[in-house]
Amino acid sequence: AIRPKTGEILAMASAPGYDPNQFARGIGNTDWRALLENELRPLNNRAVQGQYPPGSTFKVVTAAAALEEEIITPESKVFCGGSHKLGNRTYRCWKRGGHGEMDLHDALAESCDVYFYQVGHKLGVDRIAAYAARFGLGEQTGIDLASEKRGLVPTRNWKKERYGESWYAGETLSVAIGQGFLLATPLQIANLAATIANGGLRMKPQLIERIESEDGETLFEMEPETRGRLGLQPKTLQQIREALRSVVHARKGTGKAARLDTIEVAGKTGTAQVFKMGKEQIKTDSLARHLRDHAWFIAFAPVENPEIAIVVLIEHAGGGGGSRAAPLAHDLADFYFSLTRGRDYQIADSGARAFPAPWDIAVPEVLAREIPAGAGTHAEALPPVDSERPGAEG
Repeated sequence: AIRPKTGEILAMASAPGYDPNQFARGIGNTDWRALLENELRPLNNRAVQGQYPPGSTFKVVTAAAALEEEIITPESKVFCGGSHKLGNRTYRCWKRGGHGEMDLHDALAESCDVYFYQVGHKLGVDRIAAYAARFGLGEQTGIDLASEKRGLVPTRNWKKERYGESWYAGETLSVAIGQGFLLATPLQIANLAATIANGGLRMKPQLIERIESEDGETLFEMEPETRGRLGLQPKTLQQIREALRSVVHARKGTGKAARLDTIEVAGKTGTAQVFKMGKEQIKTDSLARHLRDHAWFIAFAPVENPEIAIVVLIEHAGGGGGSRAAPLAHDLADFYFSLTRGRDYQIADSGARAFPAPWDIAVPEVLAREIPAGAGTHAEALPPVDSERPGAEG
């Protein structure tokens, strides 16, 4: 969670974790080896070291690029029948039956893939990448933590240099909806949300508010630091903010689980695919844990004067951002406002928590050898978006 106006980190968590007291006491060799060899990598701070496809949270970037480059207007309509044909391949929308006619507002609110396939194809990957850079993707945020990852924003030249191959149009469709080679850390995506909340001004995330001596003398005090401006027209930012409000508050919005009773929330769901199933449909429960989709949700609130921006990533949740991550974002926002508004705090009344944490799931052997256990965190392990299967919501 970030304070948008200053970049101050309000909360940061990574799970599974470990007991730091082990190190204070002097960790033994057995315990050290157990931490190092744990396949769930508890020593990694996923907030800054985990790199994942951002899924549909990235549609915000594609939308901004399309509006600024005049590929679309807010009123431009695209018909979604559930799929988009490019060459001899069919790219599916997550909603099998399609969304019907969509403008930009509805396409973001309902996270229509077909809309963004078509928009992304017109933009091209290099223009999408240029706008992703404005949001700080593909570079370190500059937070005062070691070993922060940069993520990855692919371009035509990047693929040529990395693989010696040309870029294909279908890969642009994948990038337009936050898939393919694209990678981001949770902190980068949190800062993306904070930047939109802050009117396009991107701040440096900072953990340390103040350092004091033993006698209470202030030795260091955090000063907000600007990292860049989006350079978007005010009307572009306003269109995106209104659409993100509808993600949470509209009847068909994919993020309704993040809705608060008295405070308006803006948000965006995301579901990041890490396994290409092809035409065969396999139930999520039958997949090995490391093959299950990641669930994302970004949020900021209140919409008109944001005090907090939030990202929730549930690694290999096996469900969509709207059903898995949005309820947790609700709880974080509600807890924050219970502290700042002096009101009661209650967790969301949702069955979405009736699933085990990823590290508590017994991993079946089914398909476990199809993809390395690190899939979803390294670009070379990532498939393009699966053109044959609809996904979870958003």
